[in-house]
Amino acid sequence: MIEALTINILLTLMAVLVVAIAARRNLFSVVMFTSIYSFLMATVLVALDAVDVAMTEASVGAGISTVLLLGALYLTRGEEAKPIHAPWLPLLLSISVGAALVYGSLGLPAFSDPQAPIHVHVVPRYLLDSLKETGVPNVVTSVLASYRGYDTLGETTVVFTAGAGVIALLRRRRRRAAGKETLP
Repeated sequence: MIEALTINILLTLMAVLVVAIAARRNLFSVVMFTSIYSFLMATVLVALDAVDVAMTEASVGAGISTVLLLGALYLTRGEEAKPIHAPWLPLLLSISVGAALVYGSLGLPAFSDPQAPIHVHVVPRYLLDSLKETGVPNVVTSVLASYRGYDTLGETTVVFTAGAGVIALLRRRRRRAAGKETLP
């Protein structure tokens, strides 16, 4: 009961942060709120006993992403430009997608239900068959590197691309400061 209350409080704080992020024009505060959001998400994942995913969220979401965003912020202005018109279509689309996700989650089994399909079909297969199917003795490693290999590759590609983008921006700024290149 306390765990569910804790998770609900954390999710409420995350929703408040999303509204605060959307309302801010100061980009530094947006980066800081985004970092806090990632830490809250990591805390939710710890409460859900997904410590490996929580560590990834804390290191990539709150750590590396914050550093990369601060590096990009260093190269830009500190305030977001005001939009020319009110973004009603993106807002409507976001609300529609959010409502569809909430509607879709209503059909999920109860949290920690021992008869949920993942506990009845998926987990036993991973525990019993992962060694012979993948050749990897560690179940977590076999899931991340073999069963979810494309997902892991995608995550690695996103982080690499973000880092390369920040490095490219920093080099461009260094050239401009040295007088080799002029930017508008």
